This record gives sequence, C-alpha cells and structure tokens, in this order.
Amino acid sequence: MPSVVVAHRLLLLGMMLLSLVLVQGCSSHSAQPSEPNAGRYSQKYDSIPSRLPSPEELQEPQPKTEVPSRQGNRDYQLFGQTWRIIPDARGYRATGTASWYGEKFHGHLTSNGETYDMYSMSAAHKTLPLPTYVRVTNVANQRSVVVRVNDRGPFHGDRLIDLSYVAAYKLGMLATGTAQVEIEALHPDADQLITTPLAAAEPRYYLQVHASRDLQRLQQEARRLAEIYHVPATTQPNDGLHRLLLGPFGEAQAAELIERLKADGLRGVFRLQVP
Repeated sequence: MPSVVVAHRLLLLGMMLLSLVLVQGCSSHSAQPSEPNAGRYSQKYDSIPSRLPSPEELQEPQPKTEVPSRQGNRDYQLFGQTWRIIPDARGYRATGTASWYGEKFHGHLTSNGETYDMYSMSAAHKTLPLPTYVRVTNVANQRSVVVRVNDRGPFHGDRLIDLSYVAAYKLGMLATGTAQVEIEALHPDADQLITTPLAAAEPRYYLQVHASRDLQRLQQEARRLAEIYHVPATTQPNDGLHRLLLGPFGEAQAAELIERLKADGLRGVFRLQVP
C-alpha cells in the first residue's frame, strides 16, 4: 500500500480519536442566532467527517464583491448580549481564537439562508456583514486560507471565528481544536458599470430595488448598494411606503445594471422612467 495512503488513514484515525476529546473545542457554533439549537440537530456533539478533503475541496474561493444577504445582517440579541453588525468591513483586522465546526452542522441552514457545507471554504463570525471574504492566518504555523463568511458564531467564550472543517484542515488546526489566528477582510475593487453621457432628449430611468416601511433599513441598504455598484442610490416615499431607487440611468445602462442585479440574486428589480 502506498505510504501516502497509509499516512492519510493514520491521520484520519488520529483525528477521529481526538474528536472525542475536543468536541467542546468545535461545538461553540450557533448557526441561527434567532433559533434555539435544542432538537435541531441529529448529533448531540460535533465530530469530524469520515473522509479527508479532496484536492478540489481544498481550493480557496476568489474574493469578489457581493450584494449583502437579505438574511443575517440585522443586529440581534443572544445570550443576553446585543450584537451589532459592522456596516462596512473594509479595513477590518482582528486577532483572536478560531474554532471549527463540522459533521453536526453539515446540511443545515446558515444565518444567511445558505446550506452549510463542511467541505466548502466558509466561516461564521458574530458581526461581519454576510457575506464577507476574509483571509485567516494561523499564527502558530503561518498557514493562511481565504474563506467566505456566511454564518453567525461562535458564541463560546472569547472565540473570534468558526471555520468550516476543510478550512480548519488547511490551517492545520484540527488536532488542537482551536488556534490563534489573524483575520483580514478582503475587498476587491467592484467592476464599474459602463457609463456614457446622456443626450438631452434621451429618457432616464430609476431602478426600484426594494420597497418597505422600514426607512432606516432601506437607507442602510442604499449605502451598501452604492458602494458595491458605484452608482447613485436613494430612498423616496411612496403611498405610505419607502422605495429604494438606483440611478437615474440611460436606457442601456439601466438594462445592464438590471442584469447584474438579477445575477447577484436581487429579484423583482424594475425600472421607472424619470418624469
């Protein structure tokens, strides 16, 4: 039997034995702050999976600008403490303790409504916007990995971030359960829309993205969309509601942005001609 296969099997066996001792180290995660954990999971304690990651699963995500998730980005209360979401993660850096979560949470919903996959490069953080791409560096061995934060946690002790199983594997922290890490938020430059001067007679359009009675939330999202897409964003009253508008744009630019918004998961966007 090739020596590398034997080594992998021995490593896997060792991690399975260690997981019995370290369950407290990787069970600090609460996937949904608004939901109790009791009865939600089929396992009482967390555990490592039955196989090692494949080479494809060890590939790191490419950071990109994404629209903030509709779920998981409100301030929330948990365990008697109020957690306030960071409105803009640019420049965010922190040092603290990382833990990881695996089999117990695999296949369950994350705080932003996605499905947790322990073989994807993801993570949970208490206050970073969802999603945010961060680089995590293990201080002990200087290994680093890029992960996409799409969940809330960890809420045990002073831990800073909860990593997926595959991210923890790549950082070399499975044997210890936790690690001292440095975190840096990554923010690639957003692609600029093609802008062309408008002729005097050319019609102009607003794009309506949302409508709500919650003006404060709409204003916050308007600022985020303006930063992401580098376009004007505003709110206007409308029949007892408020609507979030982008623009104004020419016809071609409006059509281009509508397609980008739809591709980024924003449904129901439509244009309104400027009077």
